[in-house]
Amino acid sequence: MNELTFSDLNLSEGMLKTISGLGFEAPTSIQAECIPAIMQGRDVVGQAQTGTGKTAAFGVPAIEKLDPNSHDVQVIIQCPTRELAIQVTGELMKLGRHVKKLNVVPIYGGQHISHQLKALKRGAQIVVGTPGRTIDHLKRGTLKLDKLSMVIFDEADEMLNMGFREDMEEIFTYKTGPVQTVMFSATVPKPIREIMKRYMNDPLNVTIDRQVMTAPDIKQYVVEVRDSMRSEAISRLMDVNNYKLALAFCNTKRKTEELASDLQSRGYSSEIINGDLSQVQRDRVMAQYRRGDIDILIATDVAARGIDVENVDVVFNYDIPQDPEYYVHRIGRTGRAGKSGTAYTFSAGRKSRNLHFIERQIRQQLQPMAMPSVSDVEESRLAIHLADLTKTLEEGGLKKFIDQIEALSEGPYTTAEIAAALLKMRLGTQEKADVMQTFERPDYSDSRGGYDRGGYGKSQDRGDRQGRGKPAGGRRAPRGESEAGMVKVQFSVGRKDKVSPGDLVGAIAGETGIPGKAIGHIDIQTNYSFVDIPEEYVPTVLAGMKKAQVKGNRVKVSVG
Repeated sequence: MNELTFSDLNLSEGMLKTISGLGFEAPTSIQAECIPAIMQGRDVVGQAQTGTGKTAAFGVPAIEKLDPNSHDVQVIIQCPTRELAIQVTGELMKLGRHVKKLNVVPIYGGQHISHQLKALKRGAQIVVGTPGRTIDHLKRGTLKLDKLSMVIFDEADEMLNMGFREDMEEIFTYKTGPVQTVMFSATVPKPIREIMKRYMNDPLNVTIDRQVMTAPDIKQYVVEVRDSMRSEAISRLMDVNNYKLALAFCNTKRKTEELASDLQSRGYSSEIINGDLSQVQRDRVMAQYRRGDIDILIATDVAARGIDVENVDVVFNYDIPQDPEYYVHRIGRTGRAGKSGTAYTFSAGRKSRNLHFIERQIRQQLQPMAMPSVSDVEESRLAIHLADLTKTLEEGGLKKFIDQIEALSEGPYTTAEIAAALLKMRLGTQEKADVMQTFERPDYSDSRGGYDRGGYGKSQDRGDRQGRGKPAGGRRAPRGESEAGMVKVQFSVGRKDKVSPGDLVGAIAGETGIPGKAIGHIDIQTNYSFVDIPEEYVPTVLAGMKKAQVKGNRVKVSVG
């Protein structure tokens, strides 16, 4: 195999400098095949899996070929979802940062159209959009294709699956002259071939071998655990390995909500990304996740498209994905930028047919792993604290503390006993029965629908997760009363609306930007709910939730 470099692709010095600055050393197979062909003006159909660098495969030549001095739309890119449209826009802006006058505008549903109208009026050489919103702008006359030179369809087969064929073909009716057409698709079914035959001119077909589908730096495990214990498994794996940033995938929106509620009850800051979230909520959740304010982000496959976050330690497949492509896309969120990553897939009993199929497709068997035991978690927690203790000893500056310990050791206790007592206080060690109870699923739904987000059910040291939703010391307020510094806020939705604690937390955090971990006790009644909100956030909640919805229901909010 020839060692091709980007310098061999006849790119401008500015583009080569940008690519080098982004850390790309050599083109991927799809880039090496497609960039030269697109640069030469050929129509291209590329078949490649997610994670092969296909955005750059069409983005680099698109930027290279446009006229930056013209503010007319010269390239239009169509994506099946707004998340992918946002991701592609971001990638193009990175690739084109050396082009001073380059303007890339995303247009998609879920965002107020007035923002897009203003952006289009200012002018853009590249427009990235979803088919429905693109047709909307074309019909309004706010998007003109008089100077269009290139049309790109990304994930064309997904657009067909989502019913966008008519929109895809309608776009061609607005062009005023010949255009170069580029299409990327994981598969090439008959409808794709029909579009190729009708609208493309002798297209070059580029197919990338699907044999190597997963990154070698991702450790992949299968954990056999029944459905009811999967939240417990996530908790133990997080604790044993001290993971900081995790991503969990479920096959349904309902399951994401259930898992988020369960993990929140265990003391984790968890939020969801699914199709029920507005774009504003989605953006806020992602901003919190990137900042590290969220421990575990829970997503469906479709909603996760476009998620691009570095430093994800681990991916959990709560449900086995139906398609090997989804599996690859999921675990590819970890182990990025040359770092190692880990992925766990949960399976009940014997391996399912889907899991066997995935293993055949990726040509790799997942390594079996047992769910960590309670003693494993305790040992890991002890090891972490001992490591912290060693680091503190090595850093020095302990003289005044040594003096105090020596003074105390003159009494009936040895220095070893004093050190053991301090370590016990740090660990919050409890009797074995209590330790076992902390790892039982918390009973957060009492007779009144009450819900507490303060850890495993008992006050226990979980590093920076200790005591979330509780005051210092872990004391809970009496029933009906709010904890110190918290105000009880009433929401006009309850059990009759099938609202869960996760629904309330997600809506409040998404609409107001308040970290989910700051929200306290939740009490869900038949017709309404009470949520403890930190006093300083109450005005923000009252203002931010005025026009908000919870589980599709408009809510009225007042201080309870």
